Amino acid sequence: MQDALIAQAQAWLTEDPDPDTREELARLIDAEDHAELTARFSGTLQFGTAGLRGELGAGPMRMNRSVVIRAAAGLAAYLKKHGHTDGLVVIGYDARHKSHDSARDTAAVMTGAGLRAAVLDRPLPTPVLAFAIRHLGAVAGVEVTASHNPPRDNGYKVYLGDGSQIVPPADAEIAAEIEAVASLTTVPRPTEGWETLDDTVLDAYLARTDAVLSKDSPRTARTVYTAMHGVGKDVLLAAFARAGFPAPDLVTEQVDPDPEFPTVAFPNPEEPGAMDLAFAKARETQPDLVIANDPDADRCAAAVKDGADWRMLRGDEVGALLAAHLVRRGATGTFAESIVSSSLLGRIAEKAGLPYEETLTGFKWIARVEGLRYGYEEALGYCVDPDGVRDKDGITAALLLTELASELKAQGRTLLDLLDDLAVEHGLHATDQLSVRVQDLSLIASAMRRLRDQPPTELAGLSVTTAEDLTRGSDRLPPTDGLRYTLDGARVVVRPSGTEPKLKCYLEVVIPVATRTGLPEARAEATALLERIKQDLSRAAGI
Repeated sequence: MQDALIAQAQAWLTEDPDPDTREELARLIDAEDHAELTARFSGTLQFGTAGLRGELGAGPMRMNRSVVIRAAAGLAAYLKKHGHTDGLVVIGYDARHKSHDSARDTAAVMTGAGLRAAVLDRPLPTPVLAFAIRHLGAVAGVEVTASHNPPRDNGYKVYLGDGSQIVPPADAEIAAEIEAVASLTTVPRPTEGWETLDDTVLDAYLARTDAVLSKDSPRTARTVYTAMHGVGKDVLLAAFARAGFPAPDLVTEQVDPDPEFPTVAFPNPEEPGAMDLAFAKARETQPDLVIANDPDADRCAAAVKDGADWRMLRGDEVGALLAAHLVRRGATGTFAESIVSSSLLGRIAEKAGLPYEETLTGFKWIARVEGLRYGYEEALGYCVDPDGVRDKDGITAALLLTELASELKAQGRTLLDLLDDLAVEHGLHATDQLSVRVQDLSLIASAMRRLRDQPPTELAGLSVTTAEDLTRGSDRLPPTDGLRYTLDGARVVVRPSGTEPKLKCYLEVVIPVATRTGLPEARAEATALLERIKQDLSRAAGI
C-alpha cells in the first residue's frame, strides 16, 4: 500500500509544472511522510457548483497548478462539446498566492484547445470579470479566487456565457471531463496566443456603475473603507470619484493587496475582529458609514454608529435597506433572495406589488431568476445591477448604500432610522447564525444525519410546525443538502457550507411591533429568543 502511495506521488511529481509544489512534494516523498501523502492523494479535489476551492499545496487534494490545468482542460472540453469550438473565455484573478499563475495556465489551456482566451491585466474584483463575460460576448469566464477564505486557500470559479456561475448539470458534466484528463502531457499549453485585456473593460464596468445611482441624488455621506487586504480599493475609489462622493478615509493597514492577510485571522468582514481596524478609524474620523469589501470585492459589509460606538449591520439588514431604497426609487422587476435570507424582503416586495422569488443558496441561483431586478443573500452579497453583473457585486452595492446614507443624511436621519421604519411597517425581523467550523468534515455529516433521524419538535418553546428535508426538492426549489424548520414566528435553515468546512444554521424570528416605542422591548425579546433557539438547535444537532 505504501509503495503504491509513493509511486502515485512520484508520478504526480513528474508532471507538476510548479517548482514550489514540486519541491514540497519531493520533500514529502524523501521523508516517506505517509500520513501527509495519504492526505494529499486520498482522492481529488471535487469540482462542483462552487468550482474548486481548497488549501494550496501539492497533490490532487490541494489547490495547485496541476489541478487548475486539469480543471481548465475539462472546461475547454465541455465548451467544445457544447458547440463553442472557437469561443472566447475571459479569465480574471485576485491577489492570492498562485492566482496569476493559475490564470495564465487557464489561458494557455484554452488557447491550446482552439478556444480564444483573454486575461484581465492585473488582480481585479470578481464583479469586473463577471461584467466582462457579458460585455465581451464570451462563452465562459473563470475567476481564480478564494474570496474570503483563509490565506492558505485558493479557488477556481467558473461562469458560463450568460455571466452567471455554473449550476447542475453543467458542474457534473465539467467534472466528468476533468476526470477524463489522464495526464497533463495530453493537455496542449502554448506559451503565447491569448490576449491580455487593457483598461477598456474596466472603464466600461466603471461607466456602468453610474447607472445604479439616481441622477440628482445627494452625494454627501462620508465613509471609512477597508479592502480587507484584497483587490477592491482602486476600483471602489474610482467608482466613488466618478459618482462625486467624498473620497473615503482608508484603513491603511488593510487597503493594499496582501495574500498573507496579516491583520486578520480570516479575511471576512463577518468574522470576529476583522472590522476592528475599520472601527478604530471610524472612531477617529466620525464618518456617516463604514464600508468593507471582502478580498475579491464581490461582497459588501457596512457598519453604522449605534449609540456610543460602531456596529456591523447584518447582511439581512443591508439587504432590506437596499430593497427599500430601490422600491422608493420606483424599481420594477423581480426581487429575489436565497432561502437562508430574511423573509423581510418578501414582505417589502409584496407591499410594493413586486414579484418575489426564493432560491437555493448562492448567486448562481439568484442570478437566474427571470426578470431579476434585485437579489441578495445574507452573506453580504448584493446584486443591484443584474443587467451589468449577474452576480454579487461589492462595488455597486457600496455605491447604492452610500447614496441611501446621503439621502437620509439630507433628511437628518440615518440607516438605523430606516430600519426602525421597516420594523414598524413589517414587523421586527431579527436574524442570527449558528456557525460551527470543523477540522473533521464527518462531524457535519453526523449532525445533518442526527437532525434528519431525530428532528426537533420544538425550539425555544416554539412548536416546529413544518420540517422540510430539502434533499427531496420541490416544485420551486431543486434538491439540496439542507433542512428547513418553520415555527410559530420563527424559521431555521441548516446546511453545510459550500465553500468552507462549516455547518451553518440560519435563524430568524419575527416580532410584531405597533409603534417605534415598542422597538427596544421587541429587540430584547428577539435577542433572547434567538439565543434559546441556538442552544436548543445545538443540542439537537449534537454540535
